[in-house]
Parts: sequence; structure tokens; C-alpha cells
Amino acid sequence: MTNIVYIATSLDGYIADSQGGLDWLHAIPNPDHDDLGWAEFISGIDALVMGRTTFETVCSFDVPWPYPKPVFVLSNSLKEIPEAYRDKAQLVTAQQAASLESLVKSLNDMGYQRLYIDGGKTIQSFMAEDLVDELIITQIPVLLGGGSSLFGAVPQMQNFSLVSSQVLLGAMVKNHWRRQR
Repeated sequence: MTNIVYIATSLDGYIADSQGGLDWLHAIPNPDHDDLGWAEFISGIDALVMGRTTFETVCSFDVPWPYPKPVFVLSNSLKEIPEAYRDKAQLVTAQQAASLESLVKSLNDMGYQRLYIDGGKTIQSFMAEDLVDELIITQIPVLLGGGSSLFGAVPQMQNFSLVSSQVLLGAMVKNHWRRQR
């Protein structure tokens, strides 16, 4: 059972700018449209757990649905998944998941052993409950100076060991970290 965060940040640790924008993610030209390891990563996970804001952001992109795996959307405010996405995502409310730990156990019991955790608040909640086993973070060489921070408060220090580090497109650095327990 492994919970994995796969995300990009600015050099100063933000995952969105102060207006919630993501245009900075394309600051480095990618003329060959290299997927930067995405296909390999997504093929190795069983399901995604994401927050409502991330889900709504992905739905707003003018692209086909990017996830070939089951998606579980955590929300306290969303009443239902929009019709166009009902065959792609399942809503999980606070009433359905008493805690993140019980949600993970439930998903594991359903056969989903490798979970991709996505979305700022969702990642922060998983980190606060020490439920993240791996971090794959690609740093993009821009400073945003503010916005949505990847990390929030954790109740105690969490140690990670470096699995690998890779330079992408001659400008970005993707680090893969594993939780030391």
C-alpha cells in the first residue's frame, strides 16, 4: 500500500500562483511534447484521490480526461459529480470517509494499493496525517512570490530519503523521495 504525491512546484514551493493560475507550469519550452515521465508514473498507480478544487480545475481544461484510472474526489461541498464526468470520477464526502486513514483502508480493500494523491489541500491533509509514502516533485525554475503552497503544517517532523533526481528539459529538476518510517 503506497500513497504517492506527484506534482510540480515553483522554486519557492507554490503549486498555483496567487490567482490560482497554472500558466507558469509551461515556463520551460517543451517543443517535443515530452511527457516528462507522466505515462510511466500513471501506469504504476491504481487510482487517484484528489480534492474538489483540483477536480474542478482539471474539468475546466479544454483537453480529454487525462486519467485512465479511477478517480476519487474528496469534497465537503460538492453534492454530485457533474454528469459529463460521472463515468470518470466518484465523489467521496466526509460522511462516506470518517477519516483519511479509513478512506485509504477502504480503497486498499477494494484493490487500489498504489494511490496518487493530488490537490493542495488534499496533499496537506494526507501529509498532516502522515499518510504520504512517496513524493515526486518537479521544481520549475520560476519564483511566484506567493500563491498556494504545497506544504502546510505537520504535527511532527517527517523524514524522506532521496530515491532519484532527474534534470528535465535541461531546466527542471524532478526529485523522487520515499518516507522513512
